[in-house]
Amino acid sequence: MVRAQTSHPLDPLSAAEISVAVATVRAAGATPEVRDSMRFIEVTLLEPVKSVVALADAYFFPPFQPSLLPKTKGGPVIPSKLPPRQARLVVYNKRSNETSIWIVELSEVHAATRGGHHRGKAISSKVVPDVQPPMDAVEYAECEAVVKDFPPFREAMKRRGIEDMDLVMVDAWCAGYHSDADAPSRRLAKPLIFCRTESDCPMENGYARPVEGIHVLVDMQNMVVIEFEDRKLIPLPPADPLRNYTPGETRGGVDRSDVKPLQIIQPEGPSFRVNGHFVQWQKWNFRIGFTPREGLVIYSVAYIDGSRGRRPVAHRLSFVEMVVPYGDPNEPHYRKNAFDAGEDGLGKNAHSLKKGCDCLGYIKYFDAHFTNFTGGVETIENCVCLHEEDHGILWKHQDWRSGLAEVRRSRRLTVSFICTVANYEYGFFWHFYQDGKIEAEVKLTGILSLGALQPGETRKYGTTIAPGLYAPVHQHFFVARMDMAVDCKPGETFNQVVEVNVKVEEPGKNNVHNNAFYAEEELLRSELQAIRDCNPLSARHWIVRNTRNVNRTGQLTGFKIVPGSNCLPLAGSEAKFLRRAPFLKHNLWVTPYARDEMYPGGEFPNQNPRVGEGLATWVKQNRSLEEADIVLWYVFGITHIPRLEDWPVMPVDRIGFTLMPHGFFNCSPAVDVPPSTCDVEIKENGIAVKPIQNGLLAKL
Repeated sequence: MVRAQTSHPLDPLSAAEISVAVATVRAAGATPEVRDSMRFIEVTLLEPVKSVVALADAYFFPPFQPSLLPKTKGGPVIPSKLPPRQARLVVYNKRSNETSIWIVELSEVHAATRGGHHRGKAISSKVVPDVQPPMDAVEYAECEAVVKDFPPFREAMKRRGIEDMDLVMVDAWCAGYHSDADAPSRRLAKPLIFCRTESDCPMENGYARPVEGIHVLVDMQNMVVIEFEDRKLIPLPPADPLRNYTPGETRGGVDRSDVKPLQIIQPEGPSFRVNGHFVQWQKWNFRIGFTPREGLVIYSVAYIDGSRGRRPVAHRLSFVEMVVPYGDPNEPHYRKNAFDAGEDGLGKNAHSLKKGCDCLGYIKYFDAHFTNFTGGVETIENCVCLHEEDHGILWKHQDWRSGLAEVRRSRRLTVSFICTVANYEYGFFWHFYQDGKIEAEVKLTGILSLGALQPGETRKYGTTIAPGLYAPVHQHFFVARMDMAVDCKPGETFNQVVEVNVKVEEPGKNNVHNNAFYAEEELLRSELQAIRDCNPLSARHWIVRNTRNVNRTGQLTGFKIVPGSNCLPLAGSEAKFLRRAPFLKHNLWVTPYARDEMYPGGEFPNQNPRVGEGLATWVKQNRSLEEADIVLWYVFGITHIPRLEDWPVMPVDRIGFTLMPHGFFNCSPAVDVPPSTCDVEIKENGIAVKPIQNGLLAKL
């Protein structure tokens, strides 16, 4: 069969496709003024309907599995090509302050006729009223320049002893929505100000000297300061000698000298195989995607289960939103409640990862392509890291009678990316295990967002970490959206969700020894019933089951979501940030799949005046979940009470959850993992090398 496309329907847009999509939209502008005013917020793949994905995976791309398609009388009718890929563009008009959404069809022309160039066709466009799209790095840089050049601001800094504007850092935070003054009729930013002490030291920790008492409001459309007030003269904190985090003498300290090298090597190469964006490893296979908003996306997750073949687990996994509310009611900290995905974009703020630093071992990297504000294409090289890790013992047993022991080491496949949003770093990880588990993990690090104190002042809403310097209490919340497909082909609706709670048996004839407890299941039949919270006291968890597939004991096959540590917002019910983020009020939400239900706070949370937009509104339809195409929305968070040990840079905090097979397999899938060779010492170029896992070695 002639392959009509070189890109799978779920592959991220290439740099060429982004360029064509931008050029197509720009050419469709009605006037030169409209075209010149276009600013490109996002250009992403418009993901096709699931039937197109099934067709592609059946006949055009790996895994080449015809059984994904529904059976038809007389056999399947196989088309000669797939539908053209489409791009979805969010465009901001800087002149009119309007936001529009465009759909562009991308078609590939044969090299013999047009030199292999792409062409595009505008399919639709619509203006979305009363919204503000995410901010862009270009706007942040322009905002900083405008504020630093504003005479009243320079005078206010002079009052604080600062005349060198090269020392000043202006972080342009989105305004959020606190009153009608923040309505999206204007594109607003309320910057936070910081000041370094040495202009010739680019790696100095400038966040160590917050500038408080200055109120600035910037019109980001016209890039002018529209409100300014020097409200209170709060002295700049003195330069903390412990503020910097660079190596050794550059920070004014000495690094440890007793850390010996440790190298991870795989002399036979990795156990994974990669074909484009299709990954195969230890019976798992899936596709890797990437978007400017979510960052890493995992598609078409399936497990090869012997004679039962390729068994789907999930259609799409990603982190769709995160919210960081601060707990200090004082200015400016009360308005620090960033929606880092919806207001900025996790993918747009991703890093280029360096081998041997962020990831170790034999690494496969994936690049990411984005549009910049003016429509050019930018590439983050080595943006997504794929590699294997040793993960300790997978299982072990020693027979005390014979003295014989069996032990297996665990290896996991990790897919990850890391982004920086202002002062914080976030690492997002999906780990795949040999026992059939999938673990979602977020690692938090970076620098605290600080406040300044008056001499002798303390704040109960934070921790004093240096003279004149304190770190407010705050929380970090993340939302994982999981479009599940447990034993379901694309488009099938045979999943349901049950909640499991452990109950203590009542004293009586069934519990004469008062030791009995049992797991009780409850089917979550509708969306409103499925608004749930974690409960560690009852070991609460949830199972996504296939209603028509059973294991060898007759139980329905399933995958369960096992919570890790978690929390709920520590704020009153009328807190302003909860107006835009009511989804934070509960840990689990369940909806039937709907193609346009992607983001729990709605697509445009920036300055959003509408109450409860998104997930909290969708579930009011109270749709049936008894047999459906299930989407899980898991909300998990961490409460950060800063410590002195979090300064000047925070060691990593980890939070997450696990998707674990529950009756999905007939026995443990880890039983066939081969023994390790940990006790065998190999000589390699005169260096002792001791394996820590089959094929994965630690050179000491």
